[in-house]
Amino acid sequence: MKLIPGERGPDPRKYRRVATGGTFDILHRGHVSLLEKSFEVGDEVVIGVTSDEFARKMGKKPEHSYEERVKKLEDLLRRRFPGRRYAIAKLYDYFGPGIASPEVQALVASEETAGRLELANKLRRERGFPPLDLVVVDLLMAEDARPISSTRIRKGEIDEEGRVLRTHGRKGI
Repeated sequence: MKLIPGERGPDPRKYRRVATGGTFDILHRGHVSLLEKSFEVGDEVVIGVTSDEFARKMGKKPEHSYEERVKKLEDLLRRRFPGRRYAIAKLYDYFGPGIASPEVQALVASEETAGRLELANKLRRERGFPPLDLVVVDLLMAEDARPISSTRIRKGEIDEEGRVLRTHGRKGI
């Protein structure tokens, strides 16, 4: 994990409110890691969950509807993070509460999402909001050294923990 500060005081490692997001289609170890870091650095976490419409615009094909994904996410949050403060927001675009709420102080995201911070902070400045800090969470790799993802789980390549399930058409020894 590395921290890329915006304009903050001397202790940029603990925030009142942070935001994170994703499609959260098939929950896996990478999602848990993202949420763990979010709760580690933030007192309250705003979790953006991609709407079905936005998922389609991004070329994603979630196995579960938005409502089902939120229910499974809430179940995970109750089990893994009891008593922690969070809110779930429906995402219709890449930014959601990150640009709409002046109370959000940092974005917790993977490196692949981090590139949008500059535009998010530009949009925040236009609204008179302070810039967001960025807490980057490394992608978790499966046994085959490729990222754990819902897509790979759906294809039967790996399980939720990143264990390889098949050889992708190659015959074993």
